[in-house]
Amino acid sequence: MILFIALVLFPLTAHAVTPSEMLADPALEARARAITTELRCLVCQNQSIDDSDASLAKDLRMLVREKLKEGMSDGEVREFVHARYGDFVLLRPPMKPGTLLLWAAPLIALLAGAAAVWMAARRRAGFPATPAKALSEEERARLKTLGVSDLERPKS
Repeated sequence: MILFIALVLFPLTAHAVTPSEMLADPALEARARAITTELRCLVCQNQSIDDSDASLAKDLRMLVREKLKEGMSDGEVREFVHARYGDFVLLRPPMKPGTLLLWAAPLIALLAGAAAVWMAARRRAGFPATPAKALSEEERARLKTLGVSDLERPKS
């Protein structure tokens, strides 16, 4: 069973980096992999460039490796790519007014879902959204003239 689970989960650990892209220096390659896992593929959008097979992702992986070979720090490489492609390229965009909705969206979705579940549960339990008002004397008299007692309400 453990072998089956391992075989099923193994594809999830695969990366799109090909051996020809890898740097000879293992420390530099580890830095490159750390950076490329933080950058979004501009084609796939919900994958890092480290995981994407898109040609643009490959180009960005190569660019990251070139900048590291030139002697840039990890932060300088991230900033270089960020300056070129904007906040969208970052899998974790910075908190600022332009990205506030992006950061708040999960909380808003969670609250909306909780409200929908709460409202559905209230309806299912038979509780009206607003409590029924008692009949006024005029309404009782009108019902009496129609031959209906106020305890016999029509079913809707």
